[in-house]
Amino acid sequence: MLRHLCRAAQGGRQVKAIGPKLVIATHNAGKLREIRELLSPHGIECVGAAELDLPEPEETGNTFIDNAELKAREAADLSGLPALADDSGLSVDALHGMPGIFSARWAEDADGNRDFRRAMERVWHEVEAAGEEAGHDAHFVCALSVAWPDGSIESFEGKVHGTLVWPPRGERGFGYDPMFVANGMDQTFAEIDPDQKHAISHRADAFKKLVAALG
Repeated sequence: MLRHLCRAAQGGRQVKAIGPKLVIATHNAGKLREIRELLSPHGIECVGAAELDLPEPEETGNTFIDNAELKAREAADLSGLPALADDSGLSVDALHGMPGIFSARWAEDADGNRDFRRAMERVWHEVEAAGEEAGHDAHFVCALSVAWPDGSIESFEGKVHGTLVWPPRGERGFGYDPMFVANGMDQTFAEIDPDQKHAISHRADAFKKLVAALG
């Protein structure tokens, strides 16, 4: 289990255990809930960054892993606890991978408030503008980084491929979930049972890699 970890995979370097308490470096309530559910079988007590009054660092990286590591390092440094950060987003083939690392920013207005209905409308409008031949293929990407106060860090990336649909469907998910149907399914991520999503999502894929490498 993750709470028994005492060594990182990178070069066999000895580090402190991840658990039993882990800071989740996000202020996104939906993402925090999903990560808590994924970690619950491992006996990890998760505390959100907002609960510790930790700031949200500016995401200046060029990749999902860059941003995940930036957030995890800052949370671990400020809290003195191991920290896990997630950077994830939607990559659309017709848009050459956009919105990608800018997925959350596509939902922001001038005041920084996020409205993912507006973001989904923008994505769909630009997909239609790209033409029917561009298709509706897309994938979600999730980068997970675990950082320790001693400076150690491990990162993993997961993906799930699928198709975009319109109009959005479902109330269970968050972000772009209502417009994404994973390959082999006919319901969006916002329509399916959360346990079913946790088994196949990009975040679940990244978690499986984390557990396999460190467990």
